[in-house]
Amino acid sequence: MKLLHLDASVLNDNSASRELTAKIARQLHDTHANLQVTYRDLAIDAPAHLSGEILATRFVPAEQWNPLQKAEAALTETLLVEFLEADIIVIGAPMYNFAIPTQLKAWIDRIAQAGRTFRYGENGPVGLAGGKKVIIGSSRGGAYSTSDQMQALDFQEDYLKAVLGFLGITDITIVRAESLSMGAEVRTKSMGDAANQIGQLFALAA
Repeated sequence: MKLLHLDASVLNDNSASRELTAKIARQLHDTHANLQVTYRDLAIDAPAHLSGEILATRFVPAEQWNPLQKAEAALTETLLVEFLEADIIVIGAPMYNFAIPTQLKAWIDRIAQAGRTFRYGENGPVGLAGGKKVIIGSSRGGAYSTSDQMQALDFQEDYLKAVLGFLGITDITIVRAESLSMGAEVRTKSMGDAANQIGQLFALAA
């Protein structure tokens, strides 16, 4: 069993999403004795955002690549292989300005590739990366799940579900801690509820 564990918060030890993914990873270790883990801290070591120069490696023959393109193509292949070989993917995804961190988006741009993780068929797109389980540790300062007005501002969880579904992944669980900026008492309750959800998730799997 292979786990790909991704964190993207820039808050380090003060991060709620990192706390959630750490709890999830520990439960996975307890559940799967021979778990092989690949960990990436995208806030510290993020792939570069796509540029025309980097994107050209998908269309230009390798013998025409310059040194930067060779290095970036090698990194992209490493990220793709990690993603494709993973059985379980744990993603730490805090909400920044209604969306995901730019570092996590940069990772997605590397692994979303036509012919590798999706293709276009006669009836539309077909995901090629199915059969994986994804657990998302979602954190946000406000309450975005409790009203239609606030849900309309959610380009974090909805985006992740959409892009993962596009790649063929339908087994997606979201462990959410929200309202984290609405006072210490509310934050403590929200994190406690998320921890309980993690416990229940793995109790059901046991």
